[in-house]
Amino acid sequence: MRHALRSLLALLLLALAGVAAASVAPLRVMTFNVRTPSPDGVNVWENRRDLFVRTIRDADPDVFGTQELHKRQGDYVVAKLPRYAWFGEGRRGGDGDEHMGVFYRTDRLKLLQSGNFWLSDTPNVPGSISWGHPYPRMVTWALFERKADGRRFYFFDTHLPYRQQDEAARTRGAQEILAHIEALPKHVPVVLVGDFNTTPASRAHALLATVLTDARATAPERAGPDKTFHAFTGQPTEQIDWILTRGFTALSADTITVHEGKVYPSDHFPVRATLRWTLP
Repeated sequence: MRHALRSLLALLLLALAGVAAASVAPLRVMTFNVRTPSPDGVNVWENRRDLFVRTIRDADPDVFGTQELHKRQGDYVVAKLPRYAWFGEGRRGGDGDEHMGVFYRTDRLKLLQSGNFWLSDTPNVPGSISWGHPYPRMVTWALFERKADGRRFYFFDTHLPYRQQDEAARTRGAQEILAHIEALPKHVPVVLVGDFNTTPASRAHALLATVLTDARATAPERAGPDKTFHAFTGQPTEQIDWILTRGFTALSADTITVHEGKVYPSDHFPVRATLRWTLP
């Protein structure tokens, strides 16, 4: 009888824990390669920046990571969307080059810590390059606390080398990112987003998947194409923008294909995921 009561109590506690977990508001995250303000003809930043802003407003992420962001682009976005703030360092140090800019809703999240490291043999040296690729590659990261309930999570944002011959460098970059994540407290969830310039069939993805879960691959609800890079054509060719997590379960993942005629907010489609907390 006592054993039956203990079993019943254990089942009741598990059920209550499940109800409590389900009642916790999810976290909405996104990754979005902005495309630099290059002289891209009709796709120049000035022609697509308001569509970019509208895409963010409609998607309403709590936090999102960008790639190829220049300071004037980031400043324009938060000027138009004042409930967001952004931070990040240029890939060569300072503010004169591309950023892994991280944007977050200041009414929802509190920024507790942030920093950067470079994907090289000298990760603490701004602008450092190793492994044979031509441009500095880096990670911008943060520890956030949600204002509504005090829940904390780490957020990582990256952009791996782009050339076909850089697959080994992408693998080395993934190894370095993985080492940083594995050194974090195990009880704090993690989100990694970025433009990885390689597909989920790659060694880089396989390495990261030993610790992290791909939101797009596991979400029960998915919308939009798997592939994300479309070169301003609207016809994506590669699935290179990912959201990976630890301590979350993806409820949904969608690739956002919004455009106005032939104008797109970027040459990448943004990817958004709604995440349920599975760690306290």
